[in-house]
Amino acid sequence: MSNEKYKDIIEKIESMSVLDVSELVKALEEKFGVSASAPAFAGQMGGAQAAQDAGEAAPEKTSYDVELTSAGDQKIAMIKVVKEALGLGLKEAKDMVDKAPLKLKEGMKKEEAEALKKSIEGAGGKAEIK
Repeated sequence: MSNEKYKDIIEKIESMSVLDVSELVKALEEKFGVSASAPAFAGQMGGAQAAQDAGEAAPEKTSYDVELTSAGDQKIAMIKVVKEALGLGLKEAKDMVDKAPLKLKEGMKKEEAEALKKSIEGAGGKAEIK
């Protein structure tokens, strides 16, 4: 593609807002009977930010992971929390606590993840919700 050939058009598009560019794409699709791929367009314009600028809401996160970042000084209390939360045996829970930092549980609801994090912190450990 020759930049000189399309220089005027490119300059006009650069000065447009993302919403205007989105409308332009729709108009071009209608005019020429083609379809621009929405994910490819959003990726070129900056992904989630482009979707937000175009007036679309970014999907809300519904699944959370809890990561044990530190077992803390009270290892026995931490093992009990992990054992109860994950339904593990004593040895398995101890092995997980010994391997910190690691993901304890994935795909949790926000409330469940926050409760697990609170339990971990209550036992003297540190956790992150991701």
